[in-house]
Amino acid sequence: MRIDLTGKTAVITGSTAGIGFAIARGLAGAGASVVINGRRQQAVDQAVQRLQDAVPGAEVRGHAADLSTAAGCESLVASEPDADILINNLGIFGPQDFFETPDEEWIRFYDVNVLSGVRMSRAYAPGMVKRQWGRIVFLSSESGLNIPEDMIHYGMTKTANLAVSRGLAKRLAGTGVTVNAVLPGPTLSEGVQGMLEDAQRESGLSMEETAKQFVMEHRSSSIIQRAATVEEVANMVVYAASPQASATTGAALRVEGGVVNSIA
Repeated sequence: MRIDLTGKTAVITGSTAGIGFAIARGLAGAGASVVINGRRQQAVDQAVQRLQDAVPGAEVRGHAADLSTAAGCESLVASEPDADILINNLGIFGPQDFFETPDEEWIRFYDVNVLSGVRMSRAYAPGMVKRQWGRIVFLSSESGLNIPEDMIHYGMTKTANLAVSRGLAKRLAGTGVTVNAVLPGPTLSEGVQGMLEDAQRESGLSMEETAKQFVMEHRSSSIIQRAATVEEVANMVVYAASPQASATTGAALRVEGGVVNSIA
């Protein structure tokens, strides 16, 4: 199967590194014109250059904006008024005990992980409907189904992603626009590597082995028994954004290595 996204414009939020950058690279490799986003201009510029180096000839643009705010979303949409593919990848995570998580942190996680995707979808979906073709993908998480006791505030936002994506898919029924959620599990992104740095130094193991050890200790139901790579997650997203996925909408597409102990 050859995925061809020539002529399509893809906006990927939070895409200067990690899963977001891997998605941008996958979409660019399929021929899409890609828009990179991050909060800092330097990081955006560096990511644009990296992607152009990785995919020679790719059409890549970048826009720095903090999408946790309405003004940041408006800034990106003003710069890029149309998108055929929207990947709501922006997200933050981090462990914190429920009783030590203040209101401000709950609100920050909600603004970044949920409202950014709501605002961007609200901005771009009408154009997709007008063109009778579009793809919207929300990056949720297995933590949206399997709420971690040490990250309840994070799990809540990932469940919200599932609710928004399913509801929006139904709202756009029959328009040619699909809306799906992709659920990664433990993934060896730069963020996770940073979280595991101390454990790696103490163990003397490679980062891959340290991540595997973390998975087996904290996500023991994993079937692949390791962390996924960012490319493995990106492959699912690229498929969901493709013409071949035209009958897939309102779905929660799991790429979590079997961590969720459920047949459906």
